[in-house]
Amino acid sequence: MVDKYNPRLQEQLEDQPLDTQGFERPRDLIDATDEDLAPLLALTQRPVVTANQFTRDQLLQLSRLAARYETQPQMIARPLTGKILISAFYEPSTRTRLSFESAWHRLGGDIMSITDPASTGIAKGESLFDIGEMLNHYGDLVVLRDSNERAVYEMLESLRIPIINAGNGIDEHPTQALADIYALLKWRPLLCLPEVAQEQRIRMGIIGVPKRMRTVHSLLTLLSLFANAISDVVIITDEDDPLSEDQISMIEKKGLCTRVTSDLDDELPALDVVYINTIAWVGDDYEELGSHYRLDLSSPLKPGAIILHPLARGDELPRELDDTPHNWYFAQARGAVFMRMALLSSIMKTFT
Repeated sequence: MVDKYNPRLQEQLEDQPLDTQGFERPRDLIDATDEDLAPLLALTQRPVVTANQFTRDQLLQLSRLAARYETQPQMIARPLTGKILISAFYEPSTRTRLSFESAWHRLGGDIMSITDPASTGIAKGESLFDIGEMLNHYGDLVVLRDSNERAVYEMLESLRIPIINAGNGIDEHPTQALADIYALLKWRPLLCLPEVAQEQRIRMGIIGVPKRMRTVHSLLTLLSLFANAISDVVIITDEDDPLSEDQISMIEKKGLCTRVTSDLDDELPALDVVYINTIAWVGDDYEELGSHYRLDLSSPLKPGAIILHPLARGDELPRELDDTPHNWYFAQARGAVFMRMALLSSIMKTFT
């Protein structure tokens, strides 16, 4: 827990009505937490494979560092010059791949990309263990996306350089969840505070299936670290059992209040944040879950509520919402670059 914070900021936050639109305020995050480097130092040369490995302190300090990168780009000294990222995306990706590569480039590093497993030794039957052994000699960090849930763990067995899980099947997507948390903290910096009054806590709706959607799975894990600032999380789905037993156990242990419903419009007027996703990757293809849930201009959204979406979107989130104050999904995607910069520089121990 962070036990020190800026008193002036706290006073401002206490006076802020819950339904006030926060807009993008990354500068507030710089003042919202201590400059305590210990949580970031704990990430040095460490792999990132699951959202479970992060602490609340690490999320706050990563967000603080991301805010610095976002607001003070002139201060970036290109600390990764001479370092090589191996960007291995064996499953289609736009935002995750490009934001990682953009982040690494902005920090001064060079990149080798693999976008098709058929162009690697995998096509000849080479194991991920052996590929990992070879990558030790070619780069300084690996970012891997694979439709095989076990792939990141198999490669981890032989790697002596850090690896980041950029999505492993339907299991997890920890860095997307980091970007989601960064967007939430920019929108409502009071979430950083160690104590949040009941009337200032947020109500969040997640349209999705946590046990089958990697983005929602990882997000729910990180949200549990902010249970003190969330009144409840409403899982909106037509699935009978959207949570796994492990997720239910984690939620209960962390004290995060959740409930499940199938009625979207009935919940929307009371939600401060709406997180929507309908795609789950299964094998080499994807399936749509709850695709009949849809947000549009007629949806009874609460004034000041924000919409988050990991993208890519489909009919569930039409362009007509892009020009409304509810649109935070583009800011969410933009912020992913700076959050990944913060994570990469922490792993490589180059943050300042």
